[in-house]
Amino acid sequence: MKGKKNFTTTGQLGSVMQESVKGALTWVRAHARELGIDEDFFYKSDIHLHVPAGSIPKDGPSAGVTMVTTLVSLLTGRPVRPRVAMTGEITLTGKVLPVGGIKEKVLAAHRVGIQEVILPKENEKNVREDLPLEVSKALRFHFVSSIAEVMKVALSLELKNPTAPRLLGSNERLGSNDKVISLN
Repeated sequence: MKGKKNFTTTGQLGSVMQESVKGALTWVRAHARELGIDEDFFYKSDIHLHVPAGSIPKDGPSAGVTMVTTLVSLLTGRPVRPRVAMTGEITLTGKVLPVGGIKEKVLAAHRVGIQEVILPKENEKNVREDLPLEVSKALRFHFVSSIAEVMKVALSLELKNPTAPRLLGSNERLGSNDKVISLN
């Protein structure tokens, strides 16, 4: 909505989930140009992200890839592919990190009719070792190491240059090609 760069979250979000949401927004802002998002959008708009209340407060880093996907879908108008579920922690540099509870998450996704699951590459062993064979065969798995890979699977969006923003040393100045990330 029109506004002045405010970002609001509501719902049952614990402090770790709040961090995941903020990290997701930071990554999206840093890669706006590559994603086809008007970089000025963030300066003249407000974003309100609501996570509907469930039976328990949501408090974990596992929603990082989902939050990035949600924001990119919203800001680009690209719908998330149907029957795709995902989990994974993210870093500000775009890496997807492993998470816990893979067996429970995949079984729940299978129960509700999900056909494809995006998981961190480092959780591949959990699928081989922990899941019943019939569930493993019924689902298509995408094991990813980066947010760019998540965008390709979830939104059919190929990033042209998914490079991480560079950190400056204490004696360096910003150049015209450097990316700046606001951590506010």
